[in-house]
Amino acid sequence: MYWTRAMDRPLIAIEDLRIRFPGAHRSNDAVRGISFTIGREKVGIVGESGSGKSLTGRAILKLTPNSARITARRMEFDGIDLLSASERQMRSIRGNRISMILQDPKFSLNPLMRVGNQIIEAYRLHHRVDVGEAKRRALAMLEAVHIREPERVFRQFPHEVSGGMGQRIMIAMMLIPEPDLIIADEPTSALDVTVRRQVLSILDELLTRRGTGLMFISHDLNLVADFCDRVLVMYAGRIMEDIPARDLHKAQHPYTRALLDSLPRLDHPVDELKIPSRDPAWLLEDTADEGAVA
Repeated sequence: MYWTRAMDRPLIAIEDLRIRFPGAHRSNDAVRGISFTIGREKVGIVGESGSGKSLTGRAILKLTPNSARITARRMEFDGIDLLSASERQMRSIRGNRISMILQDPKFSLNPLMRVGNQIIEAYRLHHRVDVGEAKRRALAMLEAVHIREPERVFRQFPHEVSGGMGQRIMIAMMLIPEPDLIIADEPTSALDVTVRRQVLSILDELLTRRGTGLMFISHDLNLVADFCDRVLVMYAGRIMEDIPARDLHKAQHPYTRALLDSLPRLDHPVDELKIPSRDPAWLLEDTADEGAVA
């Protein structure tokens, strides 16, 4: 794998992860033997819908459907074996040490609770403090995500805030327990370009300040190349390529090249964008370590 100075000890270490959904007549392999590590860095995971990106993130937190069958040679978080971890152990990890930012805050926030009470709840769930201290921390966190008039927003309900504001509130909720790793599943897809950049700038600032690792799941190759340190490209449950984000334009795998060629470019306008072609042989390749540097 590609290593940076921030990855002296990986937070997440996964080897040969497989996720299968048994069916009446045949099983569906959603994730097919992937291996990767994530340290205190920003790692983007890109690919088409159904490639296994979100399922991989949920498997780390053991939040997959009950019908999913998960196997791996190794699935560790900071030395903790997640495969054998009990539900009690996972409850101490979820939210406290690994947080997850979901796609649309309108569906992630409780519509019946004021914003401030939800942030307080997220903090007190993992820290034994009184309500007054939790409120002070919550207001400080709202300021940290660049929300003006945090006292006013603290008292509002989710339907009273904009999409960009809602996403900042979600980031505040996920970061207030001070986790070691954040799994962000399409966190800015519902935002317009300007607000998206603002939200990512705030997230980057907070991650850098706290030394938190990030697993950033997205369809947007340009966004990931600009925001992340490293990129994993997934197709049909496999990792096709693991490459530094700054070198994404030099990608060698045909699938990664096809995704890049299908993107519109202002400096190279075309009448019709290319449609990525797919080779069934890709599913038979041993691509998990392709292009890796020891």
